Amino acid sequence: MVGFVLVSHSQKVAEGVRELGLMMAPDVPVEATGGTDDGGLGTSYEKISAAIDRVYSEDGVLVMVDMGSSCMTTEMVIEDRGDPKIIMVDCPFVEGSVAAIVSSSCGSSLQEAKAVAEEAREEKKF
Repeated sequence: MVGFVLVSHSQKVAEGVRELGLMMAPDVPVEATGGTDDGGLGTSYEKISAAIDRVYSEDGVLVMVDMGSSCMTTEMVIEDRGDPKIIMVDCPFVEGSVAAIVSSSCGSSLQEAKAVAEEAREEKKF
């Protein structure tokens, strides 16, 4: 099953999105990581890398990011690891993460779950 790492500038935001996803797909491996190593707002290379390790499987890992430095820091982690099964997704953080997590619970591959997350960009709320 595809694993997920939710990267936000805020640990609370990442945990909230994780909670939403697991409410609908409780068996999917999802890690929430946010904030700096000292607990402030921001991102942490070490926290992102450790979260990837915790959900990694041969099915791969999708890393969902909220904005700005979460993208840059995640990009560095992924580049340093050099593993094509670890992919960052450009999608709405909440909607894309939840949709992809649910998709993974139904057996989607890494690329299929990534496509579901990206499609969330087009969904209208009302």
